Amino acid sequence: MNRRVVITGIGLVAPGGTGTKAFWELITSGRTATRPISLFDATAFRSRVAAECDFDPVLHGLTPQETRRMDRATQFAAVATDEAVADAALAFDVVEPGRLGVTVGSAVGCTTSLEREYVAVSDGGRNWLVDHGYAVPHLYGHLVPSSMAAEVARRVGAEGPAAVVSTGCTSGLDSVAHARELIAEGSADVMVAGATDAPISPITLACFDAIRATTPRNDDPEHASRPFDVTRNGFVLGEGSAMFVLEEYGHAVRRGATVYAEITGFASRCNAFHMTGLRPDGREMAEAIRLALAEAGARPADIDYVNAHGSGTKQNDRHETAAVKLALGARAYETPMSSIKSMIGHSLGAIGAIEIAACALALRHGVVPPTANLHTPDPECDLDYVPLHARRQDLDTVLTVGSGFGGFQSAMVLARPGERAA
Repeated sequence: MNRRVVITGIGLVAPGGTGTKAFWELITSGRTATRPISLFDATAFRSRVAAECDFDPVLHGLTPQETRRMDRATQFAAVATDEAVADAALAFDVVEPGRLGVTVGSAVGCTTSLEREYVAVSDGGRNWLVDHGYAVPHLYGHLVPSSMAAEVARRVGAEGPAAVVSTGCTSGLDSVAHARELIAEGSADVMVAGATDAPISPITLACFDAIRATTPRNDDPEHASRPFDVTRNGFVLGEGSAMFVLEEYGHAVRRGATVYAEITGFASRCNAFHMTGLRPDGREMAEAIRLALAEAGARPADIDYVNAHGSGTKQNDRHETAAVKLALGARAYETPMSSIKSMIGHSLGAIGAIEIAACALALRHGVVPPTANLHTPDPECDLDYVPLHARRQDLDTVLTVGSGFGGFQSAMVLARPGERAA
């Protein structure tokens, strides 16, 4: 069985505003949501800028009990799920619970709460033998990332397949791809799928400071994330969540659902090379793109837009540029390619799902989001990165790619909904 899978609901919590409307307005305006870190005192760190979400869990419908029980990342996923379900206009009570599943991607799980609780039980790190009496009763739920999928499943009444996918910065792409596969193979009819991360915490900053991956451009946070620009010097940490309602195509058509996009192809590869390093030729990402196109039945000439990983590190930007050239050939020079991380930062495991949302909305509205802060392109990055301003363009098929530490490389093809051979 190989059933078609479509996106019928989108929900977002992102820097610059909660909700799909606010997200789309930001990323098509070319404005940035990067700023000095305000969630804690970051004075001691090398990189002190981030793309934070202005998020009030109570304002967005979470109860005090839910707010206390859930980590910030789980709260993001819950609110994004609520929007996606409402957007899909699907009465979940008429879906057989065993045919409804959940997948949630996350790179760092409930890091924020785990760190906060360790500080409490260890008296600020002074005690090796910690006092568990100071921990919140939900500490175990913060330890196990599976709590994220469990919370979403409980929220929608899903009794089918449920999983957390954690593959670093490709987690969002891989989570949605896993959900798509479950529907395609017949294990589910509807999946609530996406990703979430809230990594803006002292321990995360320390990790990236240690390898000098994040930007030290603290004096100009608004312009700190500048993918493909010759002056870039590291990525800007972000946070957020994107959740989707995925359905089997016939199921969506029969109920008259609005379809944003069909997921027509996906592939992933690992470079088995280095924890943080990338080969300059981009071979593994190019192979993932090639295989995703093959599954979609698409040629390089069919790709109208590439949503880049575009993290803003010199190594990644050059690697990705080489990969797109290798996979698309001459078509690479004719295809617009942009990075929304220039505006909303890099939310680690969540960003792949957020970028899927950007692609689905680009297909819907016929607009390519820009790469902000791109004034002086790196000579080694010589493709059309849609600098500074969004571009109106008819889009039928788009490609989104992701790259993660550990060598993970993923590619997904999305297409405008329409009749085609099953």
